Amino acid sequence: MRASLIQIVVDEDETVNSRRARVSSLVREVAGRERPDLVVLPELWTTGAFAYESFASEAEPLKGLTYEAMAKAASDTGVWLHAGSVPEQAPDGALYNTSLVFSPEGELAASYRKIHRFGFDKGEAVLMSAGSQLVTVRTPTATLGLATCYDLRFPELFRGLVDAGAEMFVVPAGWPERRREHWLVLARARAIEDQAYVLACGTGGTHGGVPQAGHSVVVDPWGEVLAQAGDGEEVLTVDLDPAKVAATREQFPALKDRLLGLDEPRR
Repeated sequence: MRASLIQIVVDEDETVNSRRARVSSLVREVAGRERPDLVVLPELWTTGAFAYESFASEAEPLKGLTYEAMAKAASDTGVWLHAGSVPEQAPDGALYNTSLVFSPEGELAASYRKIHRFGFDKGEAVLMSAGSQLVTVRTPTATLGLATCYDLRFPELFRGLVDAGAEMFVVPAGWPERRREHWLVLARARAIEDQAYVLACGTGGTHGGVPQAGHSVVVDPWGEVLAQAGDGEEVLTVDLDPAKVAATREQFPALKDRLLGLDEPRR
């Protein structure tokens, strides 16, 4: 299985419509040149993950302009496309940070509303609603588990995805540069503890006044970094062996030693 992660630079001087068209072209270019089975885009690349003032004005229905552009890019190129995430406006008016995954036929294979919203008492945490469902996507070669950015700090979400059959975690992000080392350590930790691939795709540039970490990374089930980007616009293409997940779990069967339902701590 070959995967291409497209690390986008989000430039605040570029309009959302222009970036949408540019990224659509990038998907086609990368698919033609690299011949991947799976293409991955970052979190909130239309607006920027920290451009809070744009969330409401640029929010789309699930099947909005970005959906249409990405569905066509997937069907035109015949790839599985994780189109990153968009600010989704639900029919009831609520906003969600929603990831879209398309099949090679351009059909929506899955959508995932980000569960853990960043910002504590401001930003995304107060502007967007939380998702409530774990989501996996079964492809012909591997089962993908979906997570987004800040979700990476919550290992219980990833264990839930493992229990649902995930073999590869796809994590689009808009991670800040000042916590870049956390990004890299957490991506490796999720791979090691869950014995799964991690495909973590970030953004470059600066949006909402926050410089971005870039450094998209692909990690194998043993925690080995297979590829890592810099901080600019870049494409990572990596050949993955889905059978390595089962082999790793068999060779080092740590997941079998999980103990659940423990007694409450004594006080």
